[in-house]
Amino acid sequence: MAHVLDNPGWAALTGPHAHLAEVRGGVRRYQPDVSVFLGVPGDPNPEEWAAIASFAGPGGTISLTFDAPLPDGWEIVQNIDGVQLDGSAVWGQPFDEAVVLTPDDVPDMLDLVARTEPGPFLPRTIEMGTYLGVRHEGKLVAMAGERLHPPGWTEISAVCTDASFRGQGLATRLVLGVAAGIRARGETPFMHASASNVNAIRLYEKLGFTLRARRLFRQVRVPAG
Repeated sequence: MAHVLDNPGWAALTGPHAHLAEVRGGVRRYQPDVSVFLGVPGDPNPEEWAAIASFAGPGGTISLTFDAPLPDGWEIVQNIDGVQLDGSAVWGQPFDEAVVLTPDDVPDMLDLVARTEPGPFLPRTIEMGTYLGVRHEGKLVAMAGERLHPPGWTEISAVCTDASFRGQGLATRLVLGVAAGIRARGETPFMHASASNVNAIRLYEKLGFTLRARRLFRQVRVPAG
């Protein structure tokens, strides 16, 4: 039997995050202001490729997390080699000085993401789970939170620190703080990272995360007509 983390987007969108899904045929995606990810049960068949194309719109782009061959006329816009990290050995540690971020904090979160570029973060991404932040003199300077939520597992994502506050261990404490919340629910943390982000991967491995799989993240463009 396949592991739930082999297809975490589908597992999340048919499980704990079903309420955040848009459904067309056999394909589900997050509502477009929540996340860029979609899910299919396996390698797409022609009807599922058509559903994916309808989500993107003619000539539009969409993000894929599987590497099945694209239909004729589809174009690869960007390939990002990634890794999936298993946090089964990570138990976390509460970060009492961090604050739980709310929808009122989203403008500051989007501003921090724009400055640090940790990956996709949209106006309603906060609805995917709990986000912790650190403020200095009122300014949000670091954060991390929960993204994909397949049954029994929760992804830690959006780990970012303002350049002026790096080197203080904030990312470490935030990751462990989010992990502690995940463990308190009886779930296990996991992460994704760009394979080129060796410094982040080295940090996560020091915290106990281990390489589970390699992943290809693709942005593709569907035919215009």
